[in-house]
Amino acid sequence: MNQEIPAYKLQFRVQLSATRRGARLARLLATEELRTWGLPFEAPAQVIAELAANAATHGCVPGRDFRLAVLSDADTLRIEVTDAQGDRLPAVQGRGVRESGHGLVLVEALADRWGVCRGPFPCKTVWAEFDLPMWGR
Repeated sequence: MNQEIPAYKLQFRVQLSATRRGARLARLLATEELRTWGLPFEAPAQVIAELAANAATHGCVPGRDFRLAVLSDADTLRIEVTDAQGDRLPAVQGRGVRESGHGLVLVEALADRWGVCRGPFPCKTVWAEFDLPMWGR
């Protein structure tokens, strides 16, 4: 059975070092791209920041980068962050008192949907989607 893959009209892809600097650059570059597309960027920028920081912190393999993709069609904005730690799947941490580990709680609160896909080996991709019609498009 063939699975239909959506064709995104707007696409931005970049490969960055799995460092704090790379994560910060991911947010800055993607925010600027969203501005040029005329899309709201505040909530997506927060999600990008969290997913890129997770890739740099938890998905880091020495010498391996992470990839960011920001994709949009008429109805959906999709963010994908792919790192080299496919064996470490993300999970929402408990909402107890902790100084860190709340990034996916934020992603869950801001995005309409999010999830993770394994592969290609040894990678995984964490994705989040925003429904655009709710933003007045």
